[in-house]
Amino acid sequence: MEGGNTRTVASSYLGWSIINAVFCCLPLGIAAIVCSCKAQNANAVGDSVVATDASRTARILNIIGFVCGIVLIIIVVALQVTRQQ
Repeated sequence: MEGGNTRTVASSYLGWSIINAVFCCLPLGIAAIVCSCKAQNANAVGDSVVATDASRTARILNIIGFVCGIVLIIIVVALQVTRQQ
């Protein structure tokens, strides 16, 4: 049994970042993809500090992009409804 060799792997959120870029908010999605790739690369070389930081940034960008996308959809639907009345 080896002692102390356990390493945590930070989530990259790459799938969420791609979906966010395509469907919600392109600029924030692209920034999230960059951070996701940075997290994956840092995980691959074992740099858990950089991986955790990039993972956290990707998650925050994805949340903000998702909220912006939902707000934009609500605005577009509201404008379409008010235009038809």
